Amino acid sequence: MIFPRVKNPNPASGAWWQAPAPSKSAKGNLVLIALLAGSLGGFLGVNAAGGSLFREVNLVSSTSTIERAPDSVAGIAQRVLPSVVSINTRTLNSGGSGSGFVIDSNGYILTNNHVISDAVISGGKIQVTLNDGTTYTGKVIGRDASFDLAVLKIDAIGLKALQFGDSDKIAVGDAVIAIGSPLGLSGTVTTGIISAKDRAVTTGDSRTESSFINALQTDAAINPGNSGGPLVDSTGAVIGINSAIASLGTTSQAGSIGLGFAIPINQGRKIADQLIKYGVATYPVVGISLDVNYMGVGAQISTSGTGILPGSPAQKAGLKAGDVIIEFDGKKINSPEELIVSVRSKNVGDRVTLVFVRDGVEKSVTLNLIAAKK
Repeated sequence: MIFPRVKNPNPASGAWWQAPAPSKSAKGNLVLIALLAGSLGGFLGVNAAGGSLFREVNLVSSTSTIERAPDSVAGIAQRVLPSVVSINTRTLNSGGSGSGFVIDSNGYILTNNHVISDAVISGGKIQVTLNDGTTYTGKVIGRDASFDLAVLKIDAIGLKALQFGDSDKIAVGDAVIAIGSPLGLSGTVTTGIISAKDRAVTTGDSRTESSFINALQTDAAINPGNSGGPLVDSTGAVIGINSAIASLGTTSQAGSIGLGFAIPINQGRKIADQLIKYGVATYPVVGISLDVNYMGVGAQISTSGTGILPGSPAQKAGLKAGDVIIEFDGKKINSPEELIVSVRSKNVGDRVTLVFVRDGVEKSVTLNLIAAKK
């Protein structure tokens, strides 16, 4: 189960980091320490009156400096942290928190749609806090639930924008750093590796706004509130947007279990550019509906309703309801979700090849992807 975001903890419940009251045995230890300190003080006092107990000692101060390499975790964090922001939302009945990062020096912030969607839908407020503590009101430039991305604008200039990397070139095992505001703790840095690529992850904070992510999987600790923050490589370049975590299936939202997922930055950059230019983003489609209850290997075109969209690339290529797609542009397809994220990772107008099974016979077609209608 994927948990992209958690609501702010109830402030009335007290701070979770408060230390518990000392036990009776602990109090006894405190008394013993106090008595020992009192005895030592008395002993020193007596000897102070009678003469010198200790010889004069000269303490030497050290002024050594720790050298941190620019490519160390500390060095990368120092460069990246000024560009990472905390996002807090407030609606009539609740609030939420998340993260984001500067993608343009004129105040453009990239984050997850699910971080701000409740505030947008309910007419609530969005606050963006920079690493130095300065707070601004965030204006939504555009958002897209399909890719779980949103672009905000704050009234600030001269901000330090993060450099984009190439998520296609990242390899399993590469070191990464996740930065954000888990549970509202801004400026938190965690490390890990890329555990896997091309994970088909379905997420979203409502039944009407589902997102399909062709995700990067990482074991860097990601917790509720990290959503929208950057996942950077060993050079400090952004290669992903932290978006979701997996739990062990409990009913309550859990913390990190080493299964975090990030939207590849190549996809994020493309969508962010569309949102800034047009306020909306689009994605490519084949023109089919899939049977989400199909239990076999592959993705079956629905046999109920409109399985093939009239005039779509799928219809023109000769696909039919009941066909089972087992390969998309050279990639094996095991489930409907894998086909959806594979299609959405492409661009409108791309020419792709589909391999499908009909009546036990394997066939293939080539078609051009078109833009989804919104």
